[in-house]
Amino acid sequence: MKMEWNSLKEHASELADTHLSRLFDEDPSRFERLHYRAGPLLLDLSKQRMTADTLDKLVALAEASDLREWTRRFFDGEEVNGTEARAAMHWALRAPPGSAFVSPEVDRAVQEQLARMERIVNQLHSGQWRGYSGEPITDVVNIGVGGSDLGPLMVSRALEDFSSPCTGIMNVHFVSSMDGSQVSHLLRQLRPQTTLFIISSKSFTTVDTLYNANTARKWMQTALGGDPAVVRCHFLAVSSAQDKVAEWGIDEDNRLSLWDWVGGRYSVWSSIGLPVAIRIGMSQFREFLAGGHFMDRHFVEADWKVNLPVLMAMTGVWNTDVLGIHGHAILPYDGRLKYLPSYLEQLEMESNGKSVTRDGEPVSERTCPILWGDVGPNAQHAFYQLLHQGTEPVTCDFIAPARRYHEDVHSSNAQELVRQHELALANCLAQSRLLALGEAALPSGEQVPFYKRYRGNQPCTTLMMEELTPFSLGALLAAYEHKVFTQAVIWRINPFDQWGVEMGKKIATSTLQAIRAGDDQGMDVSTSGLLSFIRNR
Repeated sequence: MKMEWNSLKEHASELADTHLSRLFDEDPSRFERLHYRAGPLLLDLSKQRMTADTLDKLVALAEASDLREWTRRFFDGEEVNGTEARAAMHWALRAPPGSAFVSPEVDRAVQEQLARMERIVNQLHSGQWRGYSGEPITDVVNIGVGGSDLGPLMVSRALEDFSSPCTGIMNVHFVSSMDGSQVSHLLRQLRPQTTLFIISSKSFTTVDTLYNANTARKWMQTALGGDPAVVRCHFLAVSSAQDKVAEWGIDEDNRLSLWDWVGGRYSVWSSIGLPVAIRIGMSQFREFLAGGHFMDRHFVEADWKVNLPVLMAMTGVWNTDVLGIHGHAILPYDGRLKYLPSYLEQLEMESNGKSVTRDGEPVSERTCPILWGDVGPNAQHAFYQLLHQGTEPVTCDFIAPARRYHEDVHSSNAQELVRQHELALANCLAQSRLLALGEAALPSGEQVPFYKRYRGNQPCTTLMMEELTPFSLGALLAAYEHKVFTQAVIWRINPFDQWGVEMGKKIATSTLQAIRAGDDQGMDVSTSGLLSFIRNR
């Protein structure tokens, strides 16, 4: 691999003084050479500081990193999560029934959970799921944190247009904050008689989730009484720890399962996605799975030179490790994708925020950059100033659907909505153009004072969807998952554990004991001082 890394670094030196505007001037076919299609997605890399030769060298690095063998191991269900001695098989959750992608045993288990989800969804949508008082459920509250919250929240918001008239009467809410403010605010707005809670926790030991769940149970029992039927009528759970769920008091019929080979940040495809299915219906949820499976097949089967996840991954490696750019902004130009930046922050930084290789050695290259972002039109009025004229180089992913709003085109409201979407697209394309080309993007001959100068040369990727649908969103999210996996192979790290997170939880537990017991023995002086401030108040 050393030879491939050196070749890339020498190549970067050759391109160091070449501005993106010059690359466009020298190659009128640049977009044709550097854009790629897969199903409903278009990936444009022409605004990246690279050439076709760059991609050839990056593919050579992927070959030298044994990406093919790791991909085979991944999809064969072998142990790719070494520190936890597990496979990582979230891709199996989106395979169609009877698919050769998965073993018959795994297929049966996954399809059984989908059938249980469908039964619950149909009961809720038909008004047959009744609360303790006999009234139909109108509000569903998902209690989770991390992947058990971010995934369902993001996808439910993104696909809310696909709620049918039946599903539209079902309000879906999300609670994750551990301090209780979120759940208490929400409970003031709901009726216990018509509210159903989903407790989503893989381990069923996550303190944040269980405290919120206990608060919800106490609220429900205060209103309706202590009959065990209250919990049976108003609580579901999704977990791999079925014994702990039973101890909490949830009946077997109200439990859904997931498996050790499903990581939290990869779990929206599983029963953790129940709030999504409740929001959009089971048939649309299966379309979401189908989009993910389409991208799985593309990742496995497509040549790397036209393989969207591989190209996305290697472009990130180029920017992070060779060009030395360590900030990455996620900029969706569609308000329905409001929570996508947060979702991808967890996916990428929790997976690849590692500094030790699979062999226990310090990594030799930089790994995951710092991700952040917001809906593009809002971000333009927040942090784009830094992108355009600041001192820090930043790479950007611009994400947008080409088409939206299919109501009667003759209605004045629909026409106005189409105009708004056109405005969002115009800003998406204009901002990426200015970031890449700088002053070359301005009208020819326009002179600007020094304080209006734009250096440009900021690398940008544009990901276009034909439109935002369950299928296209599934394909987009799976592409990012396989991007993360590919980069982890290049960096020789394990993307499926998160021991830093676990250590933080462990220390928080001992600190909680110090707060309650008033004993700060063994604490550092800063923490002791802060504990004293807390206790005195």
